[in-house]
Amino acid sequence: MKLPVIKHLTQFIEDNDEDYVVETIETLEALTEVSSLKDEELDVIGELISNMYGALEVRKMTKEGTPQKEALNTFMKRVLGSIDK
Repeated sequence: MKLPVIKHLTQFIEDNDEDYVVETIETLEALTEVSSLKDEELDVIGELISNMYGALEVRKMTKEGTPQKEALNTFMKRVLGSIDK
């Protein structure tokens, strides 16, 4: 996951609507079922999906009143904590 990408996507959601991101995730998930995709291509799609889900999670926290910087830090700490386990 890339924090700058998540931050940018969070701003996109704030400026537009999270439905765009949700529909994009659904489209990318459908693409992962294409049998001719190479592992590298699947990795890129997976990274995009992860960043989009991260942005949705950060946006949810900010809608609940958490400042954006704190929401980003909390989310990344949670992600890094789960990787360490």
